[in-house]
Amino acid sequence: MVRADNENERLVLEFFEILSTGDLERVRGLLHEDVTWIPQVKDIPGAGTYRGRKGVVDEFLAPVRGLFAPGDPKTTVHTIVSKGPLVMVESRGLGKLPDGRTYDNLYAWAVEVRDGRIFAIREYMDSFYVAKLFGFA
Repeated sequence: MVRADNENERLVLEFFEILSTGDLERVRGLLHEDVTWIPQVKDIPGAGTYRGRKGVVDEFLAPVRGLFAPGDPKTTVHTIVSKGPLVMVESRGLGKLPDGRTYDNLYAWAVEVRDGRIFAIREYMDSFYVAKLFGFA
């Protein structure tokens, strides 16, 4: 199990733990009011920049989680390192789709913390895998 070495890493680990539960209101509480989430992908649903708690939770996370079976996907953090406000994470996303197919993707994350909240998220993943799995490619 990965352990936090400082408060910023603790916050980011808590974020991924709560995100894995699907409790988006608790996720909202960890976000800075000026948060941005940028999936580093092009030409698939979900691409773009999401701003503010409403943009991140209501316009991005809720629809994305709706693509999965209830309670999925789960994020397992494998590596966490930080310097100042920047926390870098390697993780695995695993879950089921409503039709029973398995989702299994590797991620890298650059998460910036400001004022004790998640301020910026840059999400890196295998977007071609996502496009194929969901029929976008």
